[in-house]
Amino acid sequence: MIDETQLNLALMRLIDEQFLQTPWYGSRQMARHLRWLGLEAVYQRPKTTVAHPEHKTWPYLLRNKVIDQPNQAWCADITYIPMRRGFLYLVAVMDWASRKVLSWRLPNTMDVEFCSPACGSLKC
Repeated sequence: MIDETQLNLALMRLIDEQFLQTPWYGSRQMARHLRWLGLEAVYQRPKTTVAHPEHKTWPYLLRNKVIDQPNQAWCADITYIPMRRGFLYLVAVMDWASRKVLSWRLPNTMDVEFCSPACGSLKC
């Protein structure tokens, strides 16, 4: 049996009391309450928005453009999916007009090599 520290026991008691007072709280409301108590989950945070200092930042060229035909504009996005032991990264290429997913990959690392296969036959 694992011995809990007094702090952990006190925090678990506070969580239990809150649950008994407000059993209708969903996961979001309970998470807000825990943040109010100063509690948050401890896990590895993804590093998805670290720009390389030598990479150029390009202007947004589609501002005020009307996208109303397939293959007029594509978009690509990368997001992470938290897993029990780390993250999987999802890269998707979509057509803006039809919202069709043209290609996607789900690797466990976020290197430049994982984006290239998603473009594959699309000739990105």
